[in-house]
Amino acid sequence: MVRRVTIRDHILESRLFSQRSVVALILMVLLALILIARMTYLQVFSHDHFTTLSHNNRVNIVPIPPTRGLIFDRNGVLLAQNTPSFTLEITPERVADIDATVAALSKLIEISERDISRFRKFLQQKRRFESVPLRFQLNEEEAARFSVNRHRFPGVDIKARLSRYYPMGDLVAHSVGYVARINVKELQQLTDPSNYSGTTHYGKTGVERYYEKLLHGRVGYEKIETNAQGRVLRTLERIPPVPGSDLYLTIDINLQAIAKDALDGHRGAIVALEPGSGEVLALISTPTFDPNLFVNGIDQESYDALQFSRDQPLFNRAMRGQYPPGSTVKPFLGLAALEQNIIEASTQIFCPGWFKLESDERRYRDWKRRGHGHTSLLKAIRESCDVYFYNLALRLGIDRMHDFMSLIGFGHVTGIDISGELAGLMPSRQWKRKTHRQPWYIGESLITAIGQGFTLATPLQLAAASAVLANRGMRMQVHMLRATQSQHDARKVMREPVVVGQVPVQEPANWDFIVEAMRSVVHSPRGSAFRIGRDAPYQIAGKTGTAQVFGMKADEKYVSADIAERLRDHALFIAFAPVDEPRIAVAVVVENGGGGGSVAAPIARKVLDAYLLSSPAGFTP
Repeated sequence: MVRRVTIRDHILESRLFSQRSVVALILMVLLALILIARMTYLQVFSHDHFTTLSHNNRVNIVPIPPTRGLIFDRNGVLLAQNTPSFTLEITPERVADIDATVAALSKLIEISERDISRFRKFLQQKRRFESVPLRFQLNEEEAARFSVNRHRFPGVDIKARLSRYYPMGDLVAHSVGYVARINVKELQQLTDPSNYSGTTHYGKTGVERYYEKLLHGRVGYEKIETNAQGRVLRTLERIPPVPGSDLYLTIDINLQAIAKDALDGHRGAIVALEPGSGEVLALISTPTFDPNLFVNGIDQESYDALQFSRDQPLFNRAMRGQYPPGSTVKPFLGLAALEQNIIEASTQIFCPGWFKLESDERRYRDWKRRGHGHTSLLKAIRESCDVYFYNLALRLGIDRMHDFMSLIGFGHVTGIDISGELAGLMPSRQWKRKTHRQPWYIGESLITAIGQGFTLATPLQLAAASAVLANRGMRMQVHMLRATQSQHDARKVMREPVVVGQVPVQEPANWDFIVEAMRSVVHSPRGSAFRIGRDAPYQIAGKTGTAQVFGMKADEKYVSADIAERLRDHALFIAFAPVDEPRIAVAVVVENGGGGGSVAAPIARKVLDAYLLSSPAGFTP
């Protein structure tokens, strides 16, 4: 057998090895170039980007919410303050499983479904590096229980925050208002949402809402260095927040309390003003509610009880309650008739107890069925004669009535520095044509002259109109804010009174005549409010009013005892005192109270006495 012998070609092998070595070298060079290019890109071109990422992994910017300004009454009594409370908060970016964390926390601390639902809403509003409150107002035992287990919950912490508290409770619900948790819609409406970083509450009603910008202040920031677990190592930089300004209001909380007590469980409202400055001395609506319930979230059961209560405690009757003003409009219409030479002060008409138009068989009745007999303007105001003002309405016409009453302020908001005021209604021919697409009828002018029909006014408007009479035509801007004080400056910045208009009257003596007629309402034995004037140590100018809630037939007699309580007449009274140098103007509305002279006037007297006969501590600017 022949054995085959293979002879190796060393030259070929050497050439093949050389070729493979060159290819390998080229590949190595290419890979090295790629690596160098990538490193150059990362370390040179993307240096700033990755430096920032690295820096953010250990440095966080934490917002510091400002301290909300305090609110005081005119005498320095605290109405809204900040009290410390513990809040359990979660920072989402530091928690791997939020649901599991919340479930574990629930075993340590009571966390309701409502807390969890609210927490999830907050999660949608906040950025992931911002802490989100899970449970408010932990007690000391709950705070201690969590602190012992703090190591088990990275990204969860207890923070001591300030919570709003209203020490006067329901006395300030409709004037000071309240704060509550800020919602998505409110955040979207803010001109500077970043100023609310770290803030969970916002002014919802009253002064708290109107002066939100002043009260809130300016947010601050902290740059903090943390480790991988999120534990704070040190503070690198701190920009302190700017606290909100303290507010001093015009209201007297003692007078406010007396006004509430005077209403004695009635549904209604009282507004008292200082005529010369337009300052609101008291603004109360009853029934009322405790604003503290809303600060950190009211439970559904309590909210439903307030929301669906037949007495509507959440409704601000002082500013939003629109009532027929009844006979309280008569002094103003009397002044209009004198000014426009429709009548003279001595002009008399005969009141048989009813009035009838020539073209109409309907009788417009007077409250006094037998009538007032021969009646002058002074007597008509003093005894509230309806027939006299039916005659005036026929002579004035609705257009002149509307124009003059508008000058006083009827049908317009006062512009008070509380949100939500309604304007009431002073009807006109044009208004009816636009709103109801119907012509104006003469009979509607008659009932407008006694404050019925379409006419509506708020208690605040009635008080402001009384102040116009007290000022002999000068209209002052009605306001709640008296002074501000920043927390780094001891000086109080006082708000100056503002004149917003002057009712043009050709004959100044007409003011004196109307004021004297109103004085006789209270101090004359035949006056409709004489029961409050017989023993008054000062002179009061006032006017009673009774407004129908439902219509009655012309020959039907009104018997209060036969009518359901909520269908009875509203009782109204406006007044100012002392007559010569007015210091206070007041309006009282008692829903379904009956007579203005028997119900509303005695309530007003209590308010007038409290303000004029006491010597409260003065306001020191």
